[in-house]
Amino acid sequence: MKKLLSLIICAALLGGCLLTGCGSSESSKDNSGSSGAESGSTETKTADPMEGLTAAASTDKYRNVYQIFTQSFCDSDGDGIGDFKGIISQLDYINDGDPNGGDDLGTDALWMTPINPSESYHKYSVEDYYNVDKSFGTLEDFDKLVEECHKRGINVILDLVLNHISYKNPLFLEACEEVEKGKLDGKAKYFEFHEKGYYDETVQTISVGDYVCEANFSPTMPEWNLTSDKTKEEFTKIAKFWIDRGVDGFRLDAVKYFDNKHTNGPEFLKWFVDTCRGMKDDFYLVGEDWDDDSKIKEFYTSGIDSLFAFRFAQSFGEIVENINTHSGQKLVKKFVSYDKKMRESNPDYINAMFLSNHDQARIANALENKGLAVEKFAANVYMLVPGNSYTYYGEEIGMLAPNTDSDKYYRLPMIFDSENLPDITVDGASTIEAPTGGGVKQQLENKDSLLNHYRRLITAKLQNPEIARGKITAQQDFGDAAVGAYYIEADGKKLMVIHNFSADKETTLEITDEMIPNAKVCADFLGSADDAHLELKDGKITMPAYSSVVIRSAS
Repeated sequence: MKKLLSLIICAALLGGCLLTGCGSSESSKDNSGSSGAESGSTETKTADPMEGLTAAASTDKYRNVYQIFTQSFCDSDGDGIGDFKGIISQLDYINDGDPNGGDDLGTDALWMTPINPSESYHKYSVEDYYNVDKSFGTLEDFDKLVEECHKRGINVILDLVLNHISYKNPLFLEACEEVEKGKLDGKAKYFEFHEKGYYDETVQTISVGDYVCEANFSPTMPEWNLTSDKTKEEFTKIAKFWIDRGVDGFRLDAVKYFDNKHTNGPEFLKWFVDTCRGMKDDFYLVGEDWDDDSKIKEFYTSGIDSLFAFRFAQSFGEIVENINTHSGQKLVKKFVSYDKKMRESNPDYINAMFLSNHDQARIANALENKGLAVEKFAANVYMLVPGNSYTYYGEEIGMLAPNTDSDKYYRLPMIFDSENLPDITVDGASTIEAPTGGGVKQQLENKDSLLNHYRRLITAKLQNPEIARGKITAQQDFGDAAVGAYYIEADGKKLMVIHNFSADKETTLEITDEMIPNAKVCADFLGSADDAHLELKDGKITMPAYSSVVIRSAS
């Protein structure tokens, strides 16, 4: 089965003349059951603009990233917990190594939530930075996973927690023993220990004798002292341990809290970025900071590759809000502004766009009742922004959280076959609902599925590498508030991305040579696979509701 799910190009004879080329924009549908030749009518469909183009695998930091919650992705041994061998068994779904064939999703980087030993089900309280949780397998199993990922061109990104640690970590336990004896110049230097009364009541702490240790997230997760040279020595060893095992990048948890009353967050982050790149010059780092633009911009001065664009994500973020209000022009203006601001701090920044992650209700909970076309359109909007796209496992098949009261319901197991639901429990949560369109198996067989739409988007990005690697240079105003359009430029090449945010109206747009000389459609994304492909004819293109198109120069 080809990765490109193209519509059949129909040709018919009319008056002895053969219709060839891209086809006519005029069509007459015959519902009588007879052929066009027999009925005297014709039906033509525009050729798929992606058909015949070559997709090239990424060899740099620009990737379509797939995020999995390690515990719940796939269980290989029937113990109800996802594991490394389970992930390996599904790598050919994530990416089979052939960008121009197969039934894979096509994502080419894998972000795994923390894999270190931890008593917490989510593993963000690390007890040992130099090992893996035994419920996931062994270090040898992890090494095999990295090897198999690299065979397929998949980069491995580990979730690294540098803001806090588990209260059961031996280093912290040793520090507590010393602090209780009044010794503050030993292991205590690794952590944020201060005399009682140092913090006000709004700061969560762990009490140890006459002292307290800051613990922003939980009384079981004390804070590292990021200004300490001892801490930096430890972090250097941790980074080296995993880089030496072949890891390609880190997702840094809670970067927001690197910046506190003792630590200059951007300075510390710059130190860590430089440290990692000193070991592997193409090492990729992405940080989690859900602050406003000014703080994100400040952290980009560190030279970090990416910071998640939280303002555009989630069920209440800018993308969903502007889809709901059909405000394409308004959203694109914000894309342009955001890109400009971040490039002022780091000209080489790689935007990190996403719709949902493990900490938020699944995006399908916000979009499913609006219809499949809207779910597809939301994917268009975030994935066609330059930079790296992040897809949370199950998002590509429309997985729902059966309950939005707790994050454990956002982390339920991946559904590969809706007729054979997985037996995985996440922190006591076991209620699993199959998506409306079925699991991976069912959606691969349906050309109109959400999964096949995601696959098409990723293929188009691999066929047109400028989409990810370019810069947003300007917004194009078509005089319609529902139309969002912007230019992307890279290596002397210029593309235009256009979205029709209208729920029920098609729009006809004029594309001039001043916009894109000798323009052609190189990719289109429609609400239904049965829709005719978009055609640029006589300088005009008609876009249905909730459709998107990428246009570039034909020469």
